[in-house]
Amino acid sequence: APGMKVGRIEDDPLLRGDARYLNDLRLGQAHIVFVRSTVASARLRSVDTSAAARAPGVIAVATAGQLGLPLLAPGTSLITGVERPLLARDVVRFVGEPIVVVVAETMSAAADAAELVVIEYEALPVIVSPRQSIAADAFILHPLLKTNVYRTGTHPSPSDVLEDADVVVTADFVNQRVAASPMEPNGALAVPNDPLGGVTLWASSQFVHGVRREVAEALQLPVELVRVVHPQVGGGFGPKFETAPEYLVVASLARTLGRPLQWHETRSESLVAMPHGRAQMQHAELGLRSDGTCVGLRVRVLADAGAYPAAGAVSPTGTGVLMVPGPYDIANVDIEVRTVATNTTPVGVYRGPGRAEPNALRERLMDLAAMKLGMDPVELRRRNLIRAEAMPFKTVTGLTYDSGDYRKCLDLVVAHVDYEALREQQSERRERRDPLALGIGVALWLDVTPRNRPGEYAALDIEPGPGHTVRVNVRAGTCDHGQGHATTWGLILSGILGIPLESVRLMPTDTALVPRGDGTGSARSLQLTGSSLTIAGRDVLVQASAIAAHLLEADARDIVITDDGNLAVVGTPSRTVSWFEVARAATDPGSLPPGVAALVPSGHLGSSADIAQDGPTFPYGAHAAVVEVDTETGAVDLVRFVAVDDCGRVINPVVVEGQQHGGIAQGIAQALYEQISYDEHGNPLANNLMNYLVPSAADLPAFDVRTTETPTTINILGAKGIGQGGAIGAAPAVQNAVIDALVPLGVHHIDMPLTPQRVFEAITAMR
Repeated sequence: APGMKVGRIEDDPLLRGDARYLNDLRLGQAHIVFVRSTVASARLRSVDTSAAARAPGVIAVATAGQLGLPLLAPGTSLITGVERPLLARDVVRFVGEPIVVVVAETMSAAADAAELVVIEYEALPVIVSPRQSIAADAFILHPLLKTNVYRTGTHPSPSDVLEDADVVVTADFVNQRVAASPMEPNGALAVPNDPLGGVTLWASSQFVHGVRREVAEALQLPVELVRVVHPQVGGGFGPKFETAPEYLVVASLARTLGRPLQWHETRSESLVAMPHGRAQMQHAELGLRSDGTCVGLRVRVLADAGAYPAAGAVSPTGTGVLMVPGPYDIANVDIEVRTVATNTTPVGVYRGPGRAEPNALRERLMDLAAMKLGMDPVELRRRNLIRAEAMPFKTVTGLTYDSGDYRKCLDLVVAHVDYEALREQQSERRERRDPLALGIGVALWLDVTPRNRPGEYAALDIEPGPGHTVRVNVRAGTCDHGQGHATTWGLILSGILGIPLESVRLMPTDTALVPRGDGTGSARSLQLTGSSLTIAGRDVLVQASAIAAHLLEADARDIVITDDGNLAVVGTPSRTVSWFEVARAATDPGSLPPGVAALVPSGHLGSSADIAQDGPTFPYGAHAAVVEVDTETGAVDLVRFVAVDDCGRVINPVVVEGQQHGGIAQGIAQALYEQISYDEHGNPLANNLMNYLVPSAADLPAFDVRTTETPTTINILGAKGIGQGGAIGAAPAVQNAVIDALVPLGVHHIDMPLTPQRVFEAITAMR
């Protein structure tokens, strides 16, 4: 039943190596390799593909002019005046932008031929920094736009938000650019469908119906002729939510050449060309009274959206503005966020976009304010948190928080980490000038889930199986790429129908099986799909009760589910029928009374629902990190991490814990290890996993994760999202801990990632 700790039923094939990822598909496909720009900003003077076309095994070589496709629909519609071609036409705007596509019988033949393409560039000015982008004499990346500012989002204040402050804390932060680094990089496999001229696309995507619409639009096909199937994805983390330009090229060429084609990017391609995340320069001023009460907040953000507008051009100016106050009662805010163009990889969706960036800013400000006031950072937070009795709470930016007890999470995390004892240990070490400095960092986090996605499709049908069993087939518009959907949907249906969890089978997310859906992102799946599945499950119970009542010659209102999962007449346990008998009876509606047969016109037990949710939910939590910093080398050792999170009603603690662990690992990675940076010529300085540092389990401590449950009234499950919380809250908690360790040395701030070199340089500068 929901709420029980149940192991994930989908993990066996993953652990045995039996799961089918994109690269496991064998459909007689040829292979595609893209020739990508090696410069960040240039005109294309010439592109010579003649030698590549003659190379062994090559089937076709195409440039933008030979492809015959319109401009890329995704992203192009976001900002008027900006058009991104599928392959660069006249200019290139970032290292990694595709210019030529090579098709060959094998991947190695395509890669060898790609090396023979000769491209002559004419250099153009390069803009790497957002500050360069807004300079008065800046080179304009997109002339039709006439500016490098993609979009501006504001929440102005009619008065000076700091005028009543006794103390003002002013700070500049960099929330660095990061890469998603999924286990399996991006890719697609397209098979032409003759004679109708359609195409089937297996895509490593989080949003198959979005891919379907955009492929159909680009290929000028009726959407019914495009089928998109979701294999095992190997992690998404946001960038796979957007339709990759390469998908459209693969689909188009498969139709043109009349044979299956596959593109599967290398790890280096993934790091250089897949949409990045974060990438913000932040300036903030927090005003407080002398007792620690916040009176006003002024924020100015430059968000680097990269060479073309993806989600990174819009989420910072929308959600990123609205979420600035977070869980704190700050009545006056003055916010301006600008997203700008640079000659870098486009910035897209990345775990918690528009939430993590303002959250990190806010939590650093809280620690800096506590330092300035001489107050404990936990106590300062307590004084400014929105009270539980004030819920639902409307923020100054216009959001309405549905439910929450932020103080409870903070108090619990402080108790579980043994905060007071740690402070005593810290004081002792400081007194004896121990070179191994102890730091304690606390951060709260608040997410909005989902954002602008009101409902989700879910359906189930029950069919008789072998050995008097039944099989429950679930179809959903959300795509499972590691979140444990099969287990969660099974728990929900088991709780409603009494059917064993093992009987539930999650069907592939396939547009031929699932009519609609908005994909998986924004921690939306449980609250939306789960609610729709709950309604559909209740409908099926009504159908089954009516059939059972007929078979047992009873009233449908008297049918109950027994402890062993049968349907029985209440009060007479000997009068039972099994789900197998009911499902078999449903396959012959002619044998049922007209009123009962009308409930199962399709000849099987089944129902679907698409339940809208009246607004978003706001999950939250409090995290605490404990670090030891070697002040002689700058090395940071994360020794403890405790999280207390609240995602409303918990359906399966195992799945929730998994999401907590994964998110926390990603947040720690941003705090200590990961960064994509560029030199002055726009060359990325991290293009493989030797120089882009993704931590393994060996680099992380055991996580102590706990939950509180404050149900929401926004959906029938009372559930909120949890998938993004760790990535939002862990990074500032660790950052605060490292800086807390170095306060006696005069260090007040270090930007992420807090690498040994950065930490050592900060210590040396103070010495």
